[in-house]
Amino acid sequence: MSATTARPACQDLTSSVAASFDHWRHLVAQSFVPLLAETDDAGTFRGRMRSRVLDRLCIVEVSATSHSVHRTPALLAQSDQRYFKLNLQLEGTGLLIQDNREAVLRPGDLAIYDTNRPYTLAFEEQARMMVVMFPHDSLSLPPDYVGQLSAVRLSAGSGLTGIVGPFIAQLAQNLEALSGPSGSRLATNALDLVSTMLHSELAMAPDRMKPQAVLATSVREYIEANLADPDLSPASIAAAHFISTRHLHNVFHESGSTVASWIRSKRLEHIRRDLRDPLHSGTSVGAVAARWGFLDAAHFSRTFREAFGQSPTDWRRSARDQA
Repeated sequence: MSATTARPACQDLTSSVAASFDHWRHLVAQSFVPLLAETDDAGTFRGRMRSRVLDRLCIVEVSATSHSVHRTPALLAQSDQRYFKLNLQLEGTGLLIQDNREAVLRPGDLAIYDTNRPYTLAFEEQARMMVVMFPHDSLSLPPDYVGQLSAVRLSAGSGLTGIVGPFIAQLAQNLEALSGPSGSRLATNALDLVSTMLHSELAMAPDRMKPQAVLATSVREYIEANLADPDLSPASIAAAHFISTRHLHNVFHESGSTVASWIRSKRLEHIRRDLRDPLHSGTSVGAVAARWGFLDAAHFSRTFREAFGQSPTDWRRSARDQA
């Protein structure tokens, strides 16, 4: 399974209570990316975790007493998959540290951080939070652009945070009900809201905006809008933005991706959702693929299997069985 299309590591739906702090260390490592958990109160520690996977988005509700988690350079070397995490503080206070910035998070506050760089989250007392984890390429914003907001407190009730925060809190209260096509649509909506919020936060801080990042965002949005065009290519994208194809490739190279892999990943995600959706149950696999620019059925089938570990027909059948 490729890094660009891999699903987050947490399970489809779990609810676990830590029997000990050692057990908590295991739960944390299994539910997110590899993390080092520490506490000064192992004997009295209590923790509970509930998680749900919706397509490529992982939602985890964490409730625990005093402890900290660390994403160390050594742990970074254990995984090449790149995720963002969005933290919504529900109860208590948390401290997020990344990129020499610190954010003190109180109930209702949001903060984003990158699992591809070291960070620390610390809680001095009982706390409850929602963590939403998703791959870098789930957003139209380039990762370096989003990284300018890492460990920045997005205060409760301020701007779009006042919309996104309550939406995520509602997801936390209804994890058991989130499944099938409706859950998939909610995951897409959640990522759209997060992306819009980040756009807004960066637009309100012009000193954070760089021309190259603005171009990268524009290119990604253009690709999203034209995925169904089978003739979409680096040449057509570059021409639409009045830049050379070499410049276009450099834009993607800086974020650790390529133009072709970005287009392929986005097309596959749309196809994957459509194959799961009952509204498209009467449409053949080939027709669904063609709708999103894959005209060669054999090439599409190989590409889908490489990305998701099963054929598109098997994916559709398994999704139908789970509905």
